[in-house]
Amino acid sequence: MSRWKELPAELDPRVRQLVVRLRRLKDHGGLSMRQLAAKTGYSAKSWERYLGGRSLPPRDAVEAMAGIAGEDPTRLLALHEVASEHWPRTRGALPGAPEEAAESGRPEHTGASEPGDHDEVTVSRRSRTVRITGAVALVLAVAAAVLLAVRFTGASGSGDEDSDGHPAAASAAPVTASASGSKPVYTCRVRWEDGHWYAGNSRTQEALVAFGEAGPEVAEVQCLLDRAGLSPGEVDGIFGPLTQRAVKRVQQRDGLVVDGIVGPHTWRALRGAAPH
Repeated sequence: MSRWKELPAELDPRVRQLVVRLRRLKDHGGLSMRQLAAKTGYSAKSWERYLGGRSLPPRDAVEAMAGIAGEDPTRLLALHEVASEHWPRTRGALPGAPEEAAESGRPEHTGASEPGDHDEVTVSRRSRTVRITGAVALVLAVAAAVLLAVRFTGASGSGDEDSDGHPAAASAAPVTASASGSKPVYTCRVRWEDGHWYAGNSRTQEALVAFGEAGPEVAEVQCLLDRAGLSPGEVDGIFGPLTQRAVKRVQQRDGLVVDGIVGPHTWRALRGAAPH
């Protein structure tokens, strides 16, 4: 597995989620940057920028990555759609971010084809994109409605599953508004159940949670970190520097990749230690 550099702190959480997902697909395929370039038509330097959070990958690059990983591109394209909406503001905040006139969706020459082949490749990929636009638009509308419902109502079922077949996050503990009504208040009700620790905010063991995100999954991470003796600061449901530092300490302690991102392996480390 690659030892990735930490993503820029200025990166919008929606862009960060897309980049983290692409990184994991690359790791899963065991490809080098040069191999990735040869298979997608985008140069190794372009992929270094995309996976480093310095440039937003074009839609065709995201679709190509899904194809290499043997994954349905619908979910990745939905993440890309959301990331695209927030990228202009993110790009303005990134120090030394490159101008992206060359990132308009046209693959860079990687030496795998003749110079005259680029137009044919671009037309072919754009044709594929047009064919799936209607289906993706419908999926995006449904996904957006579900996302809004989960984030703003906090309602979920403990036995439901998401589109990937993973257990959906469940908010078992009541979340109330603060006196000013400005933010929710989370509580830690830690218990040992079915071989795992749960703190009552979320039951997920798969969700990717990273710096800059907020919600019950973050509060669950904070409660479990506190249970492990690694204080994340206030349990406020906001993934800030203290929470990130505590996550890295857990990852270092358990021999995981120290990237400060909570994924399946880090969830297992947080939930799996049996009580003494």
